[in-house]
Amino acid sequence: MRRWNVAITGFGRVGKAVAALLLSRRARYQALYEADVRLTAICGSRAGSINDDGLGEGRLAENELTPGLSGITVLASAPVDVLIEAGPTDFRTGGPGYGYIKAALAAGRHAIAISKGALVFDGRGLRALAERNEVSLKISGATAAALPTIDLLEYNLAGCEVLRVEGILNATSNHLLTAMAEQGLDFAEALRRAQRAGIAEADPSFDTGGWDTACKLLILANFGLGADLALDDLSVGGIQNVTRAQMEEWRAAGLVPKLVGHLARSGDGLHAGVELRTYPASDAFALVQGKNKAIRVTTDAMGEILAVGCGPEPMATAAAALKDLEHILMRRR
Repeated sequence: MRRWNVAITGFGRVGKAVAALLLSRRARYQALYEADVRLTAICGSRAGSINDDGLGEGRLAENELTPGLSGITVLASAPVDVLIEAGPTDFRTGGPGYGYIKAALAAGRHAIAISKGALVFDGRGLRALAERNEVSLKISGATAAALPTIDLLEYNLAGCEVLRVEGILNATSNHLLTAMAEQGLDFAEALRRAQRAGIAEADPSFDTGGWDTACKLLILANFGLGADLALDDLSVGGIQNVTRAQMEEWRAAGLVPKLVGHLARSGDGLHAGVELRTYPASDAFALVQGKNKAIRVTTDAMGEILAVGCGPEPMATAAAALKDLEHILMRRR
């Protein structure tokens, strides 16, 4: 039985969910892939823990972590075959996660990215590095988590020419628009309620301004469709200026607003952006309510494909990352 050592950098809600779910699935990995998967290192922004024999649940509590342990130290000191990067997203510089992923790939280790920053900042460079070193760079957790977006483009539609993509890719914005439409709320009140419920962040601008959607769309275009887009190539709009009067007008016209990331192929390449679009009430996108997400892909040979989904967070994102781990185990056993 082959042993697989896994390290997690970024130990907030998502990183902790990944660790707990991974430990609960060790017997599954042994039975299906003859893989002895061990969590050998975890690292947050201020502390971490390393155990060459594998960490158990009792070593994941904050008071069990060693202060000052950095991600670079983890990669240099711990036995690591697979890095799962779950730190915060910094799409302008790549953030610490960029350095961690790059170091892992350069050392011949597989990497699973949950945070989007490194992939937006230098996705092409990281992918080329992975290919040179014959290791995997997997990104399901960074591209709408439980919604199977990147797998749909890379595997399920292989051989087809993708003509158009539309995606409702941000759960927070979709929840806010649904609340405004169904409850007659203005944006400010819908946001306050979502923040009290833990659905929206204290600073929601990354979600409501369209930037989270833009990052996911960019990654899908570059990794799934072979594009070479930068964030500045996208026109990005949000929902923060939607008024109650607009919502009433759309309702009267039988239209439903959605924040949509869109890609279209033309003679001079792919064009992409994020904008508010309205759909007839009978359209499939109009039926995607609350925190649900969706992707619709139009192809030359398979026609139109629609996927809709939502899972409880942070477990859905953790499960997406561990789906990537299983794909690595399948290929390498």
